[in-house]
Amino acid sequence: MSHSISEQLRFSPAAGFTVQADFNGGGLSSDLEPLLLREVDRQIGLTARITGALNDARHPGYIKHSTSDLLQQRIYQIGCGYEDGNDSNSLRNDPLFRLGVDRKPFDPDQTLASSATISRFEHAATRKDVYRFARALVEQFIASYAIPPEALILDLDHSEACPEIVEGMPPMASNRSPSITPITAAPVTCRC
Repeated sequence: MSHSISEQLRFSPAAGFTVQADFNGGGLSSDLEPLLLREVDRQIGLTARITGALNDARHPGYIKHSTSDLLQQRIYQIGCGYEDGNDSNSLRNDPLFRLGVDRKPFDPDQTLASSATISRFEHAATRKDVYRFARALVEQFIASYAIPPEALILDLDHSEACPEIVEGMPPMASNRSPSITPITAAPVTCRC
């Protein structure tokens, strides 16, 4: 005879709500991951760092979804296995995705962005935004260390194995490391 124990998972408050996961029904979603990703994101500050790196050139009078909300929605959707931006249309009303972005789960005025909004957001990125985005990711990586590494090696080899190892392939420019400006105090080296 199996004994079932009713346990609850508790999360930090979202949109003014106490959030608990149980198995008793109520507002349903097939995804718990947005809340888990939100918890990790709050601890490491990834979307906050990226938001600070991007330039929002939209007209303030027309903004319904902040850059932070759009980033969280898109990153959490990808993290939950919804890589296609079109999935935003079906997930914009999901209560846990809404809570993940600090929106009220059942308020019709608190829907998440549509796939068209996500698409415009992604395509509005300039070269400078992409550079600052990449820089923020590197800074996030370096911040994950208690002591920053002395050097970072960026392996820019496009093949799965080093050309020197793959028989018959001509050696690439592995002896000519491109000069890269360090992003932080840690020197960055590239090898191909």
